[in-house]
Amino acid sequence: MGILGVGVDVVHLPRIADLVKRRTAQRLASRILSSTEMDDWRQVSKEDSSRQVLFLAVRWSLKEAAYKAMFPRVQPTWKELTYRKHNPHLRLKPSLVFSPFHGTQIDIGQIHCSVSHDGEYVYTTVLVEECEQRYT
Repeated sequence: MGILGVGVDVVHLPRIADLVKRRTAQRLASRILSSTEMDDWRQVSKEDSSRQVLFLAVRWSLKEAAYKAMFPRVQPTWKELTYRKHNPHLRLKPSLVFSPFHGTQIDIGQIHCSVSHDGEYVYTTVLVEECEQRYT
């Protein structure tokens, strides 16, 4: 396995909270979330603004880190990347899925991600593997 790239990002939660105040949470969500993430977004209480901000900040930061890891080979859009939270019952770790639009075949390998948040900060790391070459 070769490494295509590593990306990191840090988001200050008050920055996202300011974006939400200026544009509304729904407008920001519509801009950066994939259709699968929008389904998850609808489950977040509109009354819990801190939960909304954290939800958006995690995805913003992961997608920024993924862009840094994939560039220049791939320049993904916000909606081509989907974050899937860990599922302890199925023993699955968090993942980031790249689904290019228009059925474009892009050769990248597995995407690994990590999310940490503490206080007013969200920190994410994304590692993208090179696509394995299969020789016959």
